[in-house]
Amino acid sequence: MSANLTRALILVDVQNDFCEGGSLAVTGGGEVARRISEHVLGHADEYASIVATADWHDDPGAHFAEHPDYVDSWPAHCRIGTDGALFHPAAEPAFEHVEAIFRKGHHSAAYSGFEGFTTEGDKRVALADWLRERAVEQVDVVGIATDHCVRATALDAAEEGFETTVLLDLTAGVARQSTDAALAAMRAAEIELVGEPFVH
Repeated sequence: MSANLTRALILVDVQNDFCEGGSLAVTGGGEVARRISEHVLGHADEYASIVATADWHDDPGAHFAEHPDYVDSWPAHCRIGTDGALFHPAAEPAFEHVEAIFRKGHHSAAYSGFEGFTTEGDKRVALADWLRERAVEQVDVVGIATDHCVRATALDAAEEGFETTVLLDLTAGVARQSTDAALAAMRAAEIELVGEPFVH
């Protein structure tokens, strides 16, 4: 495949807390981080831009709970300044190609990467605006978790008018039922789904 100067790759939340050993671990998270690095190293020149999103929580209110329901509330994760918020070591080779990181959820749940911002000089730039400034028209979405932040990011990408593909081999889902529901929602939004996600 030759370089597509209008396609970007979005790496969603490949952070320690979402991988094995983290506070909100998703089975297969570490392997997904490794596969993402492999994909980026093999295909970086096929993308106009490669960006990443990250949960970056300070006090997200009811998103954190001592007794979470794992639907709307969760154990504390990706707190600013903690090891859990760092990107997984297996993803480090990919990050040599990442141009910008969009952090989200300072005081909210913020599942979608399109709720995140990067800083350029003294201004905050949202993901959709950053992509449009670079004439991006299509996005490939990968990362963790298929049924939560990947789903939300992909749905928002489509809503923002980007032609959206999710590379499911480079995603991991929390649970089968919620992952199947996420896949159905993405199909309904005419998002292209390629491969199969890791699901416990």
